[in-house]
Amino acid sequence: MNYAIIAAGEGSRLRNEGIATPKPLIPINGEPLIDRLIRIFCDNSAESISIICNEQMTDVAEHIRQLQKNYPLRLLVKSTKSSMHSLYELTLRFPDIGKGKTIVTTVDTFFSEIEFSRYAKNFSRPTFTDVYMGLTPYIDDEKPLYAKTYGRTIVGYYDSPNGCTMVSAGIYGLSPKCIPILHNCVMKGEKRMRNFQRALISKGIRIKPFIFSTVFDIDHICDIEKAKSWK
Repeated sequence: MNYAIIAAGEGSRLRNEGIATPKPLIPINGEPLIDRLIRIFCDNSAESISIICNEQMTDVAEHIRQLQKNYPLRLLVKSTKSSMHSLYELTLRFPDIGKGKTIVTTVDTFFSEIEFSRYAKNFSRPTFTDVYMGLTPYIDDEKPLYAKTYGRTIVGYYDSPNGCTMVSAGIYGLSPKCIPILHNCVMKGEKRMRNFQRALISKGIRIKPFIFSTVFDIDHICDIEKAKSWK
């Protein structure tokens, strides 16, 4: 299984709250966010982990280079406009992302290791050919992306609830058929990951949901404290 971590954001909200540490290196119970993701991915049969961080995060880039000694990490240092553009740049730099299944997360996504292992195991099955997106009923994001499901399929993404009880968890299980759609979104001038997710639906890609009980989006000091105390 291939994995990718999007860590190219600026972490401006945390910085404005007095946190000088770059977001990927913020420790939760003694373990930096990016280290936690790398460990979890390696525990779930990671063949490669592609990471993008921005050009200002020199401490993060050096940290990842040190970790490359022990983990199958590939690093791209490039500033981008959005998470969608970060994923796009990763597919250009590492074309094999578009040749097999890849699980992508943002670096500030904090989830249950047990639930993630079930998710990764399901997605890795040879018979699983659909896209596999994480959803959660835990809605604590400033701008959540609501998801509508019908049976065992995600059929719509919305900026407002529209009767939906689940939101996108920032965990994306992508198949090769997603990559041309991603590239088309960038060429059309789309700017947000949620528009890529909507494009997948509009192009007839079947998206199956996996429900995570709780997923924290680490954007504020209060999110760090919630994740630390979460069991």
